[in-house]
Amino acid sequence: MTPSKANRRPVGSCQEASLTCVREPVAHLGGRLATGLLEVTDDVAALDSRGWWAVLVTFEGAVTCARFSDVRAAPLPSASWHGPSPEAWSSSMDHSGYVAAVQSLRRSIAEGTVYQANLCRILEAELPAQHDVLGLAGRLAVGNPAPHGGVLRLPGVEIVSASPETYLRRDGDRVVSRPIKGTGRRPSDMGAKDEAENVMIVDLVRNDLGRVSRTGTVSVPDLLAVEEHPGLAHLVSTVSGELRPEVGWPELLDATFPPGSVTGAPKSSALRLIRELEAAPRGAYCGAFGWVDADARTADLAVAIRTFEVADGMLRFGTGAGITWGSDAEAEWLETELKAARLVGLASATAEEDR
Repeated sequence: MTPSKANRRPVGSCQEASLTCVREPVAHLGGRLATGLLEVTDDVAALDSRGWWAVLVTFEGAVTCARFSDVRAAPLPSASWHGPSPEAWSSSMDHSGYVAAVQSLRRSIAEGTVYQANLCRILEAELPAQHDVLGLAGRLAVGNPAPHGGVLRLPGVEIVSASPETYLRRDGDRVVSRPIKGTGRRPSDMGAKDEAENVMIVDLVRNDLGRVSRTGTVSVPDLLAVEEHPGLAHLVSTVSGELRPEVGWPELLDATFPPGSVTGAPKSSALRLIRELEAAPRGAYCGAFGWVDADARTADLAVAIRTFEVADGMLRFGTGAGITWGSDAEAEWLETELKAARLVGLASATAEEDR
């Protein structure tokens, strides 16, 4: 996952030739506002050095670590948002294509290739030339508050997330992951299929953390807890471990990335099927997004679900569902619609429409 050749560069003015941008770099994560960009690197080992970092790892493994000089508890700066029209969105897979892909995955499950796999599609729409992702972050903070809500604005990187899912929370050597599997409009919508899917992914996360944790320290303090978020309910479990002394961020990410909840089990087989069946790269969606404080040895990285990315003038949003033998293709398609509806609706509205 870690790039073979690290690229680490200091940053001065935003108007430097190699980093031309319109707005100053900024991050708002965990209730903290970060300004004064010092450097950007794709070297994960930098997270074991010093300073406070905003971190993005795309699903395909591209790393962005941005170190800021001024990090303080502060509200999200206000900005207006002018999003695409609701009719402007297109999907990397239409209804028939998604249903066919679900059926293909069920055949792979029947053959024993995989037990479960996450199948995603990417929605995208063209953005107006002038946009500010801080405005979108503000809309989501009000309309869809989330435990891992945040925004990162760098030259060439614009991410806004309303993720409810913890990928890795770290405090010294202790690390916690809270995989989500099982989704409905309300808790009563979830049944045996959701529970079985969650337990499978918990086993996968236990195995991942076990590769870098002290023997006997991996545990599951909470299994199949119900969490309610705006318009959705989820089954969430908690897996924790104590890292071995020699384990740094490169080893931790190599052992656990991509997150099990957005890949499947076994992970290697699920990733191969994802590459074969999905019609577009996921990009930031389903990657890792959050912050690392190298000085305090603390961190909070989310699974980048419910996440928007700006790329090549387009606003992208991923949505997916976990496929098991018990999956109904039509129901899985409707789950992807449910997960997208509220957030895409918020992104499509404008300040004028609000008023």
